[in-house]
Amino acid sequence: MRVVLDTNVLIAAFIAHGVCNELLEHCALNHDIILSSFVLDEFRSKMLTKFEFSANEVEQAVRLMESRGFIVEPENLDAPVCRDSDDDAVIGTALAGSCDCIVTGDKDLLDLSSVFGMPIVSPSAFWELETE
Repeated sequence: MRVVLDTNVLIAAFIAHGVCNELLEHCALNHDIILSSFVLDEFRSKMLTKFEFSANEVEQAVRLMESRGFIVEPENLDAPVCRDSDDDAVIGTALAGSCDCIVTGDKDLLDLSSVFGMPIVSPSAFWELETE
């Protein structure tokens, strides 16, 4: 399965042991994680400013993700899908990576439930996809 893990899922995976951490480990071992410079840049910014991680810690995390993931250039959408253009960049990343799903904690994305035939699921709901 090819999956996009939204920035909020990646951040949660690195700041706490729990569902997102387990999800990232599982996907790194069993699936293709699709990333983009947009997602990685947003990750860097939030980890540095909001969560006050050191630049070295953040770069180590980014290098780890880059070593386990596939970097794509997000597709431009013909028209906005979400009210937040950042969410459109996540969708564009998933489209460019021919993903099977987007995993996010973002309510605006989750409210869509799917886009272009691709499910949008919460980290906890991802496990249900695994059993289908």
